[in-house]
Amino acid sequence: MFQTKYLIVGSSHAGLSAMEAIRLCDQEGPVTMVSAEKAYPYSPTILPYVISGKVPKERISLRNQDYFDKIKVRFLNDSRVTGIHPADSSVTLESGKKITYEKLLIATGADPELAPIPGLKDCPHYKLRTIKDALEIRKAMNKLSSAIVLGGGLIGLHTAENMAKAGLQVTVVARRTLLRRYFDTQATGLIQKVFAENGVRVLTGSPITHVTSANGACAVSLENGLDLSAHILLVATGVRPRTSFLQGSSVKTDEGILVDERMRTEAENIWAAGDVAQAKSFFGPEQILNGILPDAVEQGRIAGMDMAGDPALKPYQGGIPMNTYTFFGNHSFSVGSSLPGDSEEGLEMDLIYSPAGLKYQKLVFREGRLIGAAGINTSFDPGIIRQMILRQVELGEMKATFAGSPLRSGRLLMTRLWR
Repeated sequence: MFQTKYLIVGSSHAGLSAMEAIRLCDQEGPVTMVSAEKAYPYSPTILPYVISGKVPKERISLRNQDYFDKIKVRFLNDSRVTGIHPADSSVTLESGKKITYEKLLIATGADPELAPIPGLKDCPHYKLRTIKDALEIRKAMNKLSSAIVLGGGLIGLHTAENMAKAGLQVTVVARRTLLRRYFDTQATGLIQKVFAENGVRVLTGSPITHVTSANGACAVSLENGLDLSAHILLVATGVRPRTSFLQGSSVKTDEGILVDERMRTEAENIWAAGDVAQAKSFFGPEQILNGILPDAVEQGRIAGMDMAGDPALKPYQGGIPMNTYTFFGNHSFSVGSSLPGDSEEGLEMDLIYSPAGLKYQKLVFREGRLIGAAGINTSFDPGIIRQMILRQVELGEMKATFAGSPLRSGRLLMTRLWR
């Protein structure tokens, strides 16, 4: 057993951001970072490029041992936390060892979620959440020639593209539309068109009835009667916050770990940030999971500042969905409330849709303020758009000008506000 002032469980973006925020305020207090993986910290967003070989294993680390030594942080890898005990301010590792802390941050991220499809558990399949997963898929791709990807989200599509570029025959199966949390059907139709033009078969709208395996191949049967087979089956049907080690503790959870605007949990001296944290939404009173990289960094920074008592701390304003996505040389992004409900009143929309030019742009306004935007091959700056939403910029007579030239006019508006 050993003691530390600050204990950070998890070593990706939220954990690293918290660690650096702590060190800005407290240069000497003992800091320990614990990671379940054997590797040094890396970004999960790089994994599809490890699969393709574009990024070698040696170049994925965000930080190395020299960095940890320089800022006086004890980094423990291959050290999975199996239990948290708020009553005596300690955590238990899989090895049986204990660490006691004064302040604890949980930044454990999320695990792949296995869809409840008959036969799937018993069929050999791959998931993509760790560097080990990526290397296993890459090894299989070097020997095999076809793949089925279950799921139409970012992880599945990134991997499908990189598999196709490596020469595999790839089929994507999505129960609904592609990227349905980020884009409407017009936009996803353009994305699907690009995938088809690049040799990736995309099947949407029909649930999977069962999965089987025989003779080294995987067979997927759909409700519409279609049967598919391939050598590799990748399951990318969603993720869930990694919270199983909290069983029996006083840390309150719902879909994730519930936190306030300073990333504090209801348990004393325990914070949570990143994909595991369920924090307030910018658009309403509900608490949401907002598993995106910018939010992980922001939440980690807020948690670290609060843990170290930094007087410059500004509370969390709330989660704003935001994703940028590049596919086969095309660029897309979605920020804020770009998919408002049909019954939502008081909204205005400005839409540009050009299938022939592979261009799509949607802006959503409420009472003269931007609340959401989405685009494919358009001139947007997602960071500027996010700041306009956060600051609730009143566009007034500038709204039409902004819709016609969002990149230039958005930068001009924000330059004035930042002065």
